[in-house]
Amino acid sequence: MFTVKRGAAALAVSIIILSCAAGALCEGIAYAATYSAPVIVIDAGHGGIDAGVRGKTSGVKESDVNLAIAYELREYFLDAGFSAVLTRKSQAGLYGVPTKGFKRRDMQSRRDVIISSGADMVISVHQNFYSDSSRRGAQVFFDNDSESGKKLAVCIQNSLNSMENATRAVGPLVGDYYMLKCTESPSVIVECGFLSNQADEELLVTEQYRKEIAYAIFAGAVSYFS
Repeated sequence: MFTVKRGAAALAVSIIILSCAAGALCEGIAYAATYSAPVIVIDAGHGGIDAGVRGKTSGVKESDVNLAIAYELREYFLDAGFSAVLTRKSQAGLYGVPTKGFKRRDMQSRRDVIISSGADMVISVHQNFYSDSSRRGAQVFFDNDSESGKKLAVCIQNSLNSMENATRAVGPLVGDYYMLKCTESPSVIVECGFLSNQADEELLVTEQYRKEIAYAIFAGAVSYFS
């Protein structure tokens, strides 16, 4: 469904490993990439009757953009030798029958995937929307009670800030969200851009940019292991 040039991500990880100074600094990445295969759970937010927000111009559903980026992200992790698990693999939600309480059931199903997979890291992919259409850019959220989550958020936010299309450098923010609190593993929510902003929306509907932002998230996550 979504294709990525295989080997590119693995090469990038190899470069990171080889360019590090000898000793403890690189032990985390080298061990993760070569021996232990950490489990990365990638959560594509929303799905099914819960489309999330919609593009202001194109009407694209957030849930579809989330899923496309999640697939790209999974390929980068798999290429690099990690174990990558998707909570949502199709356009459908995880709530079963769309009756009262579907949102709670959907969230619990995502938590069940995280727990059963033995997640070492959780990355939840979303898109933003704001009444001020000039607001744009990627933003990472973490749980205030999780030091590991904050560290992961800083790594990914720094990587996103370094992208060519990043308009300004921002810091990660504290978020009070279920997906950040349902696991003790380091977890973040990545709002990849604002579908209320024309420039962000025009980027996010293209496959090329979805690959680029997925790679930035991946590179930030890899740097966490160092």
